[in-house]
Amino acid sequence: MANQYTIGLDFGTNSMRALIVDVQTGREIAQAVADYPSGKAGIILDDSNPDLARQHPLDYPKVIEKAVVEAIKAASADKSFCVSSVIGLGVDTTGSTPMPIDAEGNSLTSNPKFANNPNAMAWLWKDHTGHAEAEQWTKAAEKQHPEYLAKCGGRYSSEWFWSKILKCARVAPDVFDAAYTWVEIADWIPAILCGTQKPDTLVRGICAAGHKAFFNPSWGGYPAEAFVASLDPKLGRVRKSLPNVCANVSDLAGKLSADWAKKLGLPAGIPVAVGAFDAHLGAVGAGIADGTLVKIMGTSTCDIMTSKMGKDLADIPGLCGIVPESVVPNAYGLEAGQSAVGDLFAWLVNSVKPAGQTHELLTKDADRMKPGQSGLLALDWHNGNRTVLVDQRLTGLYVGMNLHTSPAEMYRALIEATAFGSRVIMERFEKYGVKVSRVINCGGISARNPMAMQIYADIMNRPIAISRSLQTCALGSAIAAAVVAGAHPDFDSAVSKMTGVQDKIYTPIAANVAVYEKLYKLYLQLHDAFGIAGIKSDISNVMKDLLTIRDAALAE
Repeated sequence: MANQYTIGLDFGTNSMRALIVDVQTGREIAQAVADYPSGKAGIILDDSNPDLARQHPLDYPKVIEKAVVEAIKAASADKSFCVSSVIGLGVDTTGSTPMPIDAEGNSLTSNPKFANNPNAMAWLWKDHTGHAEAEQWTKAAEKQHPEYLAKCGGRYSSEWFWSKILKCARVAPDVFDAAYTWVEIADWIPAILCGTQKPDTLVRGICAAGHKAFFNPSWGGYPAEAFVASLDPKLGRVRKSLPNVCANVSDLAGKLSADWAKKLGLPAGIPVAVGAFDAHLGAVGAGIADGTLVKIMGTSTCDIMTSKMGKDLADIPGLCGIVPESVVPNAYGLEAGQSAVGDLFAWLVNSVKPAGQTHELLTKDADRMKPGQSGLLALDWHNGNRTVLVDQRLTGLYVGMNLHTSPAEMYRALIEATAFGSRVIMERFEKYGVKVSRVINCGGISARNPMAMQIYADIMNRPIAISRSLQTCALGSAIAAAVVAGAHPDFDSAVSKMTGVQDKIYTPIAANVAVYEKLYKLYLQLHDAFGIAGIKSDISNVMKDLLTIRDAALAE
């Protein structure tokens, strides 16, 4: 059988990656990265509003052409490859990253009137300008439709679809009125590749709709029009523009148009899979299965699990959604995560700027320390809390600092804080009956920082495996393309043949686990005292207990 390939397109926060993959083995034969040309590292920011983060929609077609053409050129060095052997495309993106479009399905920024208007751009996942609107959605759903909240963890987030649209209606009515509808870029990008971006032909995926927009088949799709209009009558028009049915990643978004085939040098008419969020397809690329917790570690972290449909599954407070078929067909997709991980470590290096320090030097110094030796404990909420508190108005914290505190100690404390946050998420899954038998970490941090992975294993008290692929999101998109193109009969088969983990497994070290158990109890005290309204908590012991743990570590 001749070699066949699919291409996964991974649209991240700062850049887009194209990955060419052998559909039978998962071998990655070529890749290319294209940075978004607009803004600061691809993000449109506003110095007067730290909550604002947008992307320019017209960057997306530019990076597709650049990255795919470069990847094909690199793949041509492999004798088994030719462009006619590419059988499909898959797409993953950040989310929730919705954008307003006109009646033809074009970005409003295509109109000179809105070309440089951030409100007409894609509202990036990390845009938190709609925090007040998110609270309104939560309160309205509590009164009118509590079942909506039950499937998204009990609270609506400022990172999500409806919060951002309502915010736009209030701060930029000219943009809102000019928009025919709003669409997640996870749906719009596959549509432009197929020439099906008009609202009546555009295919919307259940991943974005279910986790971020109150979509669920059990109540007939998106939220009721009367409920949406109760937040603002103008929103009723947006709800009318949305379908009652969404597709999953085993479905066809369309076929590659002749125009795009010519630009990319690919066969016209090859299938394009329905798009999904990077974390969900990253879980596919890591080898998702029931009982496996996949942690996609990047600027933020998403934690993904699945549970086969047909068995009882409790609603889990604090999750970013329990959605049928949002990861793979015939299984519920469960999403949680942390709003800052890689961003958190970069903050210390790039914003605090300890003199002469880099990630590598800080890691080297931090690796010499024993658990608890720094006397520090941090809360990892510098970009809010995504799970389990779902509160983007929470902020970061250090406890235990003194005049001898070093940058390396601060760096290690941040890594430990993200691991403590991960354990909170894992324990929330297990409390509601979703057992974690295996943890797979993926992403750049997982591959590049053994110290961090050992800390995660010790704090979570679980063996940590690392995905074989360094590009699991793009690989997951390529796997979806392979299934849609018919190279595999289903996702189980595709995942078993196209994914794997590295030989190195990080196992918990008993002595470290014992210390981290003490620190975790202190972390939970801070977590609950600062994160849960109305709780009565005496935290006067925390600083002194940290000193006791520190002194014991130093005495060793």
